[in-house]
This record gives sequence, structure tokens and C-alpha cells, in this order.
Amino acid sequence: MRILVALLLALTVGACAAAQREGGLATYDALQAAQQDCAAKGGTLKLKSGGNSRYVEDFACERK
Repeated sequence: MRILVALLLALTVGACAAAQREGGLATYDALQAAQQDCAAKGGTLKLKSGGNSRYVEDFACERK
């Protein structure tokens, strides 16, 4: 029984780790790099409507 509980706990923790966001946190360096890439394409980095400013993937490159 203990083995089954330990296995279920390990699977649950593994699922939570896999469900994390892909893009990562919007640190100063990450946003600066994204802004430079966007500017090279002729755009401006903006937060998406309803986006969370803590995550890089919630920003979009918009044309001027």
C-alpha cells in the first residue's frame, strides 16, 4: 500500500512539473532580448490582452 501511495505522489509531482509554462519568466534580460528581436523585425514588444506580465510568452511583437 505504501508503494502505491508513493507512486501516486511521484506521478502527481511529475505532472505538475510538466504543466509549467514553456516560455519562462519575463526577466529584464529576457524582455530586452525579445524587444531587440522584435525591433529587428520592425515591431514593438507589447503585452497581449489579458496576458500576465510575468511570462515572456504573454508578450507579442506588434508592427508599428
